[in-house]
Amino acid sequence: MSKKPVRSFSGSDEEPHVVRKSLVSAGVHGSRLITRSVLRRLKGGRPSPVSLKSVAKPFLRFGTRFATQPDAIITAQMRLMQNTAILSGGAVMSLISREPMRVAAPEKGDNRFRDESWTNVAYFNILKQSYLMSDRWLKDIIEDVRGLDDHDRHKVRFYASQVTDALSPSNFVLTNPEVLRTTVNSRGRNLLKGFANFLRDLDEADGQLSFRMSDPDAFEVGRNLADTPGEVVYQNDLMQLIQYRPTTETVHRRPLLVVPPWINKYYIMDLGAKKSFIRYWVEKGHTVFVISWVNPGKEHIDKGFEDYMLEGPVEALDAIKRATGESEVNTIGYCIGGTLLGCTLSWLAARGDERVKSATFFNSLMDFSDVGDLEVFIDEDQIKKLEKVMKKQGYLDGTSMAAAFNMLRANSLIWSFFINNYLLGRETPPFDLLYWNSDCTRLPGAMQSFYLRNMYLENRLREPGGITLDGTPINLAQVKVPAYFASAIEDHIAPWTSCYKGSRYLGGPVRFVLGGSGHIAGIINPPFQHKYGYRINENDGLSPDEWLTGAEQFEGSWWPDWVKWAEQFGGGEVPARIPGDGELPIIEPAPGSYLRNQPAPKAPAAKPEPRAITAKTTVRKPATAKSPQRQRVRKPAKVN
Repeated sequence: MSKKPVRSFSGSDEEPHVVRKSLVSAGVHGSRLITRSVLRRLKGGRPSPVSLKSVAKPFLRFGTRFATQPDAIITAQMRLMQNTAILSGGAVMSLISREPMRVAAPEKGDNRFRDESWTNVAYFNILKQSYLMSDRWLKDIIEDVRGLDDHDRHKVRFYASQVTDALSPSNFVLTNPEVLRTTVNSRGRNLLKGFANFLRDLDEADGQLSFRMSDPDAFEVGRNLADTPGEVVYQNDLMQLIQYRPTTETVHRRPLLVVPPWINKYYIMDLGAKKSFIRYWVEKGHTVFVISWVNPGKEHIDKGFEDYMLEGPVEALDAIKRATGESEVNTIGYCIGGTLLGCTLSWLAARGDERVKSATFFNSLMDFSDVGDLEVFIDEDQIKKLEKVMKKQGYLDGTSMAAAFNMLRANSLIWSFFINNYLLGRETPPFDLLYWNSDCTRLPGAMQSFYLRNMYLENRLREPGGITLDGTPINLAQVKVPAYFASAIEDHIAPWTSCYKGSRYLGGPVRFVLGGSGHIAGIINPPFQHKYGYRINENDGLSPDEWLTGAEQFEGSWWPDWVKWAEQFGGGEVPARIPGDGELPIIEPAPGSYLRNQPAPKAPAAKPEPRAITAKTTVRKPATAKSPQRQRVRKPAKVN
């Protein structure tokens, strides 16, 4: 009788190579980690930005109130017994009927239990159902406790969810069907590879666990990201100003100044040719100037919010005048860049400066009364701890901000990568948006302290004269320029309802547009994708709920709607402007040194000869081109 052939495991012919490579990687990264860990301890360690007081106090108050409310305890016990009975009964009925048990279902958007085995295999089905019921039971207890203020309840709910998300059966080898199946089929090679990935990520993040979200070798700024042709024409301690090359024969007379956030980098608006909002603006006939913020170091510790205003959009307005001869501009601000733009417009209005003729705000907060789950990170204890850390370091490390934002969507931005990278042992696929998301920036201590206290903690921007910048009290109501607000209905960082409320504080006409998806995808939504759709309501004086109920739904991207709106403020057409043809000589090609975290070059001693450009059509030089002049540029601070 012939012997049966031995079962062949998937990929077994590659096993020696995978095992050897994983062991070498683990050894290299592990030795580096040990060395750096010893050196950090000798130097006193790394300060933690997390305030344990801020986390512990709400739980202490919650526990005290829960212990003194017998009815809440009894209700919790009765629910637990009821859930146990429902689960047991469901399991028996499933066994008899041979149909999957369905007594609890994941919430919409919860993708942890997509594998069919979670439903079709009794063991995994019971694990899923019992976990979901326990999670709901705990959330009900938190809601039932009386006398807890909203902020404490919000924090308890949030941090309790962090724990329950971590304890999900999907996060463990023996209770995740996909991981268990992969482990058996690969003879555990996935776990060995995952361990090597784990040590690699710890090593690359200098001892802090930072999940690799995208293939780091798939993208490069200046090559397939931030690759819209342009030139750096001005720079100071905080920013480089990029002027983009035209692709149309004529352009709108008024240039377009873009103020991006300095949390992460500006190229979220320039994610390659197809997704680039910057390229889209250029193709629609705008002379586009974009601020590229420096990644600050210790030398920027005293740079405050008003420095970002004065050395950012205010100096940019002056530079644009020198580059184009045009004093009137249109503006765009994204996220915190939009908040800064609102402050700048108020400051200019208070001084009688009317250079800005329109303003566009992407996911920008002016009213911080409701900031969603970000509220859990904002209280006096937490801000004091951050200020202590920033005083020692000179800045807030970007990884701290990234970790906080990732916690807002822990299952999709933390645990999904934990499973993919470490349990399944897979490499992350290329994803431009997540590559950008991982390209963190630091925040100067003075600026961050001012921003957290005056905006998030005290919500003073909405108050007339509540904030003073460079000696001038500002008032949003003095901003009379037409404004366009674009928000996203699923935004968890700048909730659309708060963006809508904040837009009402401006004194001029406002067009509010609500896109689909979240903080990034809702804005970076080029027309060719035909995704998400958007809503518009032309009526004024409505509450957010009334606005949403009466809004008209449109298909596709809202970008063409903005183009139509912005055309009325273009100021007519002029011959296209080429970077370097005005008073400002070219310093270096875009995206510039600040984006690359490199020392910026010195400004040229004399303006170079005009550079050839590639355009879709022949570009004429503007008839009013001025004679070359030397550019005066502040010596830039050292960039880390």
